[in-house]
Amino acid sequence: MGSKKTYFVFMNFDPEYERLRKNRARQEELDMYLSRKHERLLSELLEPNTYSKKSSLVIVDGFAVEITDEQAKLLRSSNKVRIVEKNQELE
Repeated sequence: MGSKKTYFVFMNFDPEYERLRKNRARQEELDMYLSRKHERLLSELLEPNTYSKKSSLVIVDGFAVEITDEQAKLLRSSNKVRIVEKNQELE
């Protein structure tokens, strides 16, 4: 397996996310919904213990994850995912 890098994954439109955000749901409820949704996607597409989710990004329905380039390609192939971008380190 190749070296792991941090990628940002942004999800396609999700009516439940929009409903929770629009209704100003309790922050914990929205956080929990997104965390579970993002973990579910990762567990459906990637082998256990081969990735490390760093955080969910509530404002944009996305998350940061450490994965290989091959795993990034798998995520890009999902119809639930809008964009997968490698983190650009500033030096």
